[in-house]
Amino acid sequence: MATIFSRIIRGELPARFVWSDDVAVAFLTIEPRSPGHVLVVSRIEVDRWLDLGEQTMAHLMAIAHKIGEAQREEWGSDRAGLMIEGYMVPHVHIHVWPSWSPYEFHPAGIDRAARPSDLDEAAARLRTRMRLHGHSEFVPED
Repeated sequence: MATIFSRIIRGELPARFVWSDDVAVAFLTIEPRSPGHVLVVSRIEVDRWLDLGEQTMAHLMAIAHKIGEAQREEWGSDRAGLMIEGYMVPHVHIHVWPSWSPYEFHPAGIDRAARPSDLDEAAARLRTRMRLHGHSEFVPED
């Protein structure tokens, strides 16, 4: 059975995409650790990141790096948080978010009731910042 991420990638479920290429996509999570929290997801459905080929994993990390730079600039954060945990959805994904505190790494730091309008605004801001960073060809339209 396809994961929820595979269904999002195929367009069966909605998402706020900020990146799309032949190898991966990135979209905002509906349960952010901070505004602009993104998931970088491989297009191929692999459960554990160590089972993903090195080139694909390096590509995902390169996308995460670009997104993290844009997030830090857009939200003025001190750092960009990055985490690979993979327990909730068995499909390789990297969490990237503007970070101000180690508290955000704890599950209690997740906003499980994020307002759709706030997510829409964060997605629009991040897409604009990604375009300003020269990544327009990979940033889907709003």
